[in-house]
Amino acid sequence: MTSRRLLLLPAALTIAALAGCSPAPGVAPAATSTTGDGHGAIAGAEEVAEPPLGLLSIDAGGNAAVLDLLSDEAIDLGVTAAPTGLASDGRYAFVTTDDGLEVIDSGRWSWDHGDHFHYYLAEPALLGTVPGDGAATVVSGALSTAGTTGVFFDGSGEAVLLDNTALSDGEIDEVFRVKTGADAGLVAPVGDGALVTDGDALVYHDRDGEPAGAPVECVDPAGAITTRVGLVIGCADGAVLATWQDGELATERIPYPAGASDRALTFDGRKGRPTVAAVAGSTGFWLLDTRERSWTLVPTERPLARAVAVDDAEGHVVAIDVDGRIVVHLAEGGGLVGATGPLLADGGSVSSLVVDEQRAYVGDPAAGVVHEIDYADGARIARSLATPTAPTFVTEVGR
Repeated sequence: MTSRRLLLLPAALTIAALAGCSPAPGVAPAATSTTGDGHGAIAGAEEVAEPPLGLLSIDAGGNAAVLDLLSDEAIDLGVTAAPTGLASDGRYAFVTTDDGLEVIDSGRWSWDHGDHFHYYLAEPALLGTVPGDGAATVVSGALSTAGTTGVFFDGSGEAVLLDNTALSDGEIDEVFRVKTGADAGLVAPVGDGALVTDGDALVYHDRDGEPAGAPVECVDPAGAITTRVGLVIGCADGAVLATWQDGELATERIPYPAGASDRALTFDGRKGRPTVAAVAGSTGFWLLDTRERSWTLVPTERPLARAVAVDDAEGHVVAIDVDGRIVVHLAEGGGLVGATGPLLADGGSVSSLVVDEQRAYVGDPAAGVVHEIDYADGARIARSLATPTAPTFVTEVGR
């Protein structure tokens, strides 16, 4: 098995990182959460020169492990209850089980300093369970060592906000837990609290869990993601962009173009970038540029099961179509860069897809491997990786 080669940090950037560095003028971390102190360092963590990327996989029995993408080392993480879902912020794996949401700390993370990143390795750990009933919808903030993570339990209708600083210290600390009475919803971190769905509105809750300020209209809210610019929540007529400015919540609407019919229900993109993608019904995909406050609809030859924006200089968008192919488009004009043959069972509906600045990783549970896709090279399959556990659920950590 050939190890993936990553780009090393330039020497000057590495020196700046270790010297305590300041952001370049006019460049700042995402405006949705506190930046934190110590450049993302925690006691016992080692700062490293490049992203400590790995594939975290969990099999149907809850056996969890990481495959280091640089060394090919397999690292056992322990056993959770039987998983029914997985979400990740690039460090933690949030595993939905019948008991609630189990949290795994992969011990690998990147800390966004605006104009550069710091990278860390620490001992991985199973942190415990956030109790709750039903499917858990997780919305992460910008940083794993500061700010918060939102969790909504569909079965119990509970909105929970977790403290990320406590998670980085190995503890689960609920900032608040609110019983909403709803069958589905979102808890989306912004500033010192979170926006919580309430019917056709978003209500800001402070760190005490108390509503604060006027509700923000959002008919049929669905889908949320933290971008470089701010927090995005999807609505029937477009999206709400929320930021935290001078200690106060600020929101604005980004309406769909006139005549739009297929709305976005979920958003996905490379962590820390301003542009995200979403499947647009059977038409193709949406691109939402949160800097420009604009939507672009890109038609595709076949309907898509999921789409992720890389948001690099070339504007790559990596998707899985309903035939189980991995397809790569360009944001500008939607041109097709390349496609694999039919690769995934069930049209990829049970497959994961995550991107970083060089590769995409696609879980293939039926084949028991994770495909590494060079999206800039015509959707070339660079490797098919056997993970330490069967990849019933898989994500990339260290990003």
